[in-house]
Amino acid sequence: MADQTLYEAHPAMFRNHPFGFILCLLLIAAVGLGLILFLIWWFRCMGTTLTVTDQKTTLRKGILAKNLNEVYHSDVRSIQVNQSFFQRLFNVGSIGISSAGQASIEIVADGIPDPGQVREIIDAHRTHRAE
Repeated sequence: MADQTLYEAHPAMFRNHPFGFILCLLLIAAVGLGLILFLIWWFRCMGTTLTVTDQKTTLRKGILAKNLNEVYHSDVRSIQVNQSFFQRLFNVGSIGISSAGQASIEIVADGIPDPGQVREIIDAHRTHRAE
């Protein structure tokens, strides 16, 4: 049976770092350096994907080289959601997921839209599995 995708997102650029976004735009207009910074930032965001299915959470990073981390919901030990004041205003934040098999956080995704929804989806499926 194939996994059903419940959430998939790339890190938000403007909503996660509005001042950095505006600074890049100003640098583009002023010296053109902002365009290089903006493109690097954009490729990093587009090269990072957080996917939550009914079975597992997967974080893929990279465009040329790939890094893949997966945690099955039945193994989730804790979920951390961190949001600064501005991130709360723009409804983005960081999410960290650790499993029973590791002492540290296995998946850390920054700038994810609606991290509370991600936590709720994972919680619903890890408690559903425990029944």
